[in-house]
Amino acid sequence: MSDVTLARKTGNEQLKKNIAKLSGEFSYEETAYHLPVSYALTGTAVHTPAAAAEVFAKTADNPLVAAECILAGETAAAGKEPAPYTGFISDTVLRKLGYSLVDGSILGLALIVGSPKSAESAAAICRELQEKYMLTFLSGGVVPTLSEAGVKLGLDYRLIPLGSKPLHSVHFVDIVTRVAMMFGGVAPGDIHRLLAYAAERAKAIVIVFPGLSDEDIAFVDGMRVLGFPILTLGGYEGGDWVPAAPEEVVRKGMDLKGIRVTVTAIPIPMACSPAFEGKSIRKEEMQVEFGGGRSPAFELLRMKNPGEIEDGKVTVIGPEIDAMKEGGAYPLGIIIDVTGKTMKKDYEPVLERRIHNFINYGEGSWHVAQRDLIWVRISKEAYAKGVKVEHLGKLLASKFRMDFPQLLDAVSVTLITDPEKVLAAKKEAEEIYAERDARIKGMRDNDVDTYYSCTLCQTFAPNHVCVITPERPALCGAISWLDGKIAYEISPSGANQPVEKGALINAQNGEFEGVNRFVKKASHGEIERCSLYSVMEFPMTCCGCFEAIALMLPEVNGIMVVNREYKGMTPSGMTFSTLAGTIGGGAQTPGFAGISKNYILSDRFLQGEGGIERLVWMPAQLKEELKSRLVPLLESKGHPDLFDKIADETTAATIEDLTEYLTRVGHPALAMKPLM
Repeated sequence: MSDVTLARKTGNEQLKKNIAKLSGEFSYEETAYHLPVSYALTGTAVHTPAAAAEVFAKTADNPLVAAECILAGETAAAGKEPAPYTGFISDTVLRKLGYSLVDGSILGLALIVGSPKSAESAAAICRELQEKYMLTFLSGGVVPTLSEAGVKLGLDYRLIPLGSKPLHSVHFVDIVTRVAMMFGGVAPGDIHRLLAYAAERAKAIVIVFPGLSDEDIAFVDGMRVLGFPILTLGGYEGGDWVPAAPEEVVRKGMDLKGIRVTVTAIPIPMACSPAFEGKSIRKEEMQVEFGGGRSPAFELLRMKNPGEIEDGKVTVIGPEIDAMKEGGAYPLGIIIDVTGKTMKKDYEPVLERRIHNFINYGEGSWHVAQRDLIWVRISKEAYAKGVKVEHLGKLLASKFRMDFPQLLDAVSVTLITDPEKVLAAKKEAEEIYAERDARIKGMRDNDVDTYYSCTLCQTFAPNHVCVITPERPALCGAISWLDGKIAYEISPSGANQPVEKGALINAQNGEFEGVNRFVKKASHGEIERCSLYSVMEFPMTCCGCFEAIALMLPEVNGIMVVNREYKGMTPSGMTFSTLAGTIGGGAQTPGFAGISKNYILSDRFLQGEGGIERLVWMPAQLKEELKSRLVPLLESKGHPDLFDKIADETTAATIEDLTEYLTRVGHPALAMKPLM
């Protein structure tokens, strides 16, 4: 039994000695935040032993700073640990998680550290955390214990093995500090705002198994300053650690942080949780598959009149999975019929897209794409547990009723596997798709008087306000104008609110009196003006979840775009991570704008700067991703050769290269009105 108070004293002394032993330079790749804990607390970029000693002293020998610097030094000397350990998690991955942190699919963060005596107990705790929508990080002996017990680990399962030693838990802390700086607008060195942000907004708990050294105890105890409750499962006494039994530790921790969740079990032979949404089922792991170009498949959600369907009814038309050959590709039709007093036909496509999420919630089911392009797999492991096609229907029926209780009164699911009947039903579905597209095709900003806001990200970026229009989707790429409209109608007090345009102030930049009034109020008075179509003048604020960044390059009189997947240097002299760190957190930064990828294809893109002719550079991967839609768009605007004139990293790595390239190809931006 370790006395926390005594161990903390001894451990802090050992950490101080180890700080003094640091040598060489150290840093983490793919981050704009240096050693994030040290940087957040002091504003100092630590890369050397001297800087580490300075920051350690400045923070009154803070054990979190000590652990971060020591681990960074060890990693620089020995290299990253091999799989399954992640080590430091890049800014790019963290930004991809951003939307999940605010949309309700992740309710909080948990750290499990130490060496459990029982693999069964540790696995049960992890499963409960998954089912209760917690993103869980692991360090120390718990990782091999879970692996040997057959528990699947990794970001795809929201059980993230940081490292083999408890000290690797510092990466849990550096995630919280980066979230504060990325999304929360906390300036590096503003220790008071950081601590307040961590305590109030970071819903984080720490669960400790036995086996920690004095040094580990001192470091883990140091997390209490961030407002993280430390729950011990035995082996420790004293201090302010909270004792808990394995069967109550998750509930107790969530209660301490005010995390509320109601989990209703779905009666199928596999676990269901957003924790499984990011997983993949590889070819060698699958029992059967449907669609994906290998067989016909489609999905359709349609509204019925009250009384037409039986709530919860699941029907399978055709052979079940046990009549299918292992590894085979089979046809599949998914038809979901719904009724509800407030349900509207316009809601059908929005609800239909949730099929993707819900099937992926199954531990052994996988889904990509939508409409008649879907691809579904069921794993061998799930099949061995008894999962059938019927259970996909039960999963869907249950989740739609659970997630939309105010909207839907009844849900029934029909799953078709008979080849001829799939083809016949698919033809009917395609007619419905065409009708839907015709209803919304060509919708323009000028056609509506009301836009919609999204303030989901105010959970982490308190002053950020996203304004969504028919021609400008949310900067995260996840919400369209129609999504916002329907979300408001379903939940009038939610994050999507109507924004009356009001009188026009500037048609070129897209500035409206009503939008300005709304943004000022929703940003708590921080932002007074917002131009929807301009990068240069009063651009929309940024939270940190944006898919890409558009920024001015005055040297070439143009605008470049870089997406978050691109890890290289840009002609601006900055990487995506560095740029994102500059503009995130709810800031309004003239010359910079967070955008979605699809916004590049909008007629409103760069309207304030003269149009898409300003686009001079973007990564080759993004160009290729957009090519099939961007080339026809440019041709329709009278610029059939502009696509090839837009540079990428293979033709222009620096601003000097870009200047030479644009001059050589005769890019139109060079002859446009000066940006500055």
